[in-house]
Amino acid sequence: MRKILMIGAAFVGLAANSAMAQVSGNAVKIGVLNDRSGVYADLSGEGSVVAARMAAEEFGNKILGKPIEIVFADHQNKADVAANKAREWIDQDGVDLILDIPNSGAALAVQEITRDKKTLMINTGGATSRLTGDACSPTGFHWVYDTHSLAVGTAQALVKEGGDSWYFISADYAFGQQIEADTSAEVKKAGGKVVGSVKAPLNASDFSSFLLQAQSSGAKIVGLANAGGDLINAIKQASEFGLTQSGTQNLAALLMFISDVHAMGLQAAQGLMLTTGFYWDMDDETRAWSRKYMERTKRMPTMVQAGSYSAVRHYLKAVDAAGTDSGPAVAAKMKELPVEDMFAKNAKILPNGRMVHDMYLARVKKPAESKGPWDYYQILRTIPGDVAFAKFEDSGCKPPAK
Repeated sequence: MRKILMIGAAFVGLAANSAMAQVSGNAVKIGVLNDRSGVYADLSGEGSVVAARMAAEEFGNKILGKPIEIVFADHQNKADVAANKAREWIDQDGVDLILDIPNSGAALAVQEITRDKKTLMINTGGATSRLTGDACSPTGFHWVYDTHSLAVGTAQALVKEGGDSWYFISADYAFGQQIEADTSAEVKKAGGKVVGSVKAPLNASDFSSFLLQAQSSGAKIVGLANAGGDLINAIKQASEFGLTQSGTQNLAALLMFISDVHAMGLQAAQGLMLTTGFYWDMDDETRAWSRKYMERTKRMPTMVQAGSYSAVRHYLKAVDAAGTDSGPAVAAKMKELPVEDMFAKNAKILPNGRMVHDMYLARVKKPAESKGPWDYYQILRTIPGDVAFAKFEDSGCKPPAK
């Protein structure tokens, strides 16, 4: 009996060691790659790092008996900087997952590298629908929103309310081009028309010439296909120009975050329609998590930051279930497991890595309607995930040849 017990104990020990040996570099490493100093720092930045840490803490900062390490870097909104950091993390530092990556150009560059190196990438900050379209990857995931879901929510709602002519002021890089194209398609599908557009550079401080062109177009809706600091500047300057005071033109913020509303104030942002994947005041679960987050950051989370928590949590569940941090194995397990947390309810992951969850059409409250700090949105309706996001067969993603 003693021999049997000793053999059994040895077998258990070997099995445990074998499981732990499946973790490369003796740690599961997560790299949060985003904008920490520029126009997207508030909506992503350090807040996404905090959210990732909160998810890791739920696992006791260990998985498969190994520590969970979270590192971070600033990609400066440059695709080459993002690509170089991704290579360094994977080749030299043993990073297993690269997370967040706002700026669609940077996101596409990183996904190309992670695809080749069979490393996980979960994008929570970038918008381009190409990430799960023609640029899809077996180890790439798109978690929070994309240009298709944003267009479906905001464009369809505004055209139905009479905003049937559009002019776009678009960021002059991948995100702006893609969201303008996706929104234009939804406007036309709903019976509206696009009368023109103009491209504005990233980090533009002066939108006067672009706003004048939009004003002279006579379009009922001026679609702002930009985000972060650029969006805030455009909205503030549109108010100064009197563009929205005429009563004949309205602004549509195609990608707006609660951090943007907080920065510009309800007086400037009131009445704007937007589509979001998360709002802190949705239910008891979102409120409880968001208050814990606010204790650390002194701010309520954006949908990117809440989505980063959800993405890391699901990733760690998949690592645990797969018994390894190998990219392809974890990717397969992520697609197999249901997504259920405070961010996403009854959600699913398509074969192209698109996480399908409900989106929400919201209106920014008037100052008199707000009950206090961060009480900024009125949720108008829920957009079911299957409506918000493109079906796999319509995405343009071609699975790799076997």
